[in-house]
Amino acid sequence: MASLSRFHKIALISLGAVGGSFAYYQFGKSQKKFDVQNSWTTNYTPSVKWERNWDHREPESIVRPAREAKPEDDNRYNEQIEKAKSKAVRHLFLIRHGQYNLDGATDKERTLTEIGRIQAELTGKRLAALDIKWDLLVRSTMTRAQETAKLIAKHLPKDIEVRDCQLIEEGAPIPPEPPVGHWRPEPKQFFQDGARIEAAFRRYFHRAPPEQQADSYTLLVCHANVIRFFVCKALQFPPEGWLRISLNHGSITWLSILPNGNVILRSLSDTGHMEPKYITVRNKGT
Repeated sequence: MASLSRFHKIALISLGAVGGSFAYYQFGKSQKKFDVQNSWTTNYTPSVKWERNWDHREPESIVRPAREAKPEDDNRYNEQIEKAKSKAVRHLFLIRHGQYNLDGATDKERTLTEIGRIQAELTGKRLAALDIKWDLLVRSTMTRAQETAKLIAKHLPKDIEVRDCQLIEEGAPIPPEPPVGHWRPEPKQFFQDGARIEAAFRRYFHRAPPEQQADSYTLLVCHANVIRFFVCKALQFPPEGWLRISLNHGSITWLSILPNGNVILRSLSDTGHMEPKYITVRNKGT
């Protein structure tokens, strides 16, 4: 294309934004007509397509079609597809533990700081204020997550089901990109922790089973690395980007899995229920 005049450059800049999308305009003596192409309406190809069967619960992957294409077989197949469809939304609330003391030699000695206990109490009050009928509270078996979960549970209904889970303990899920110079676990740690955290993702992240009629609400009290990896995996973002996400202590991250398998991130590291003096990211100690 011929070089643009100053007028054409100004026109290109001023007309470039249309309805929140960039429109590409061509100018030139050989141009017979004024042609506008909006990227969101014409010749647009997504860089990455959503994998609909990410949880292996897409009805078409579960129900086998009939070998012979008879009308009655088609009807039966369609009925089975409808029965296999999810009908409810699964809401997952991922809670990072409160600030804890790093000076302890063992996990049992790495207890919450005073600020960490306040953070857990405030988060419990916030979750109670949402007026949600919680179905399940899952706790990492590490001390700081156990303490946090117990303080949160004080503000929730007494009949909530509580489970402990080793799969959501803290760890190194996958080598981050870009690398972080001061944090370089051994390759063996990624190999071991990655398989465990991936297993945790498969256990808790999936669309609702067909027999579930009402929306469900699950709390997972765990750790920053685990939550960040879960968010990337659930949204089908590159998982090695997990370390680019920052999470506050006692924060609430809310993901919803729709019946069709789509995933919505409703909040990330929400600590709006805390005064600024109680908001922390780093743990206390050496």
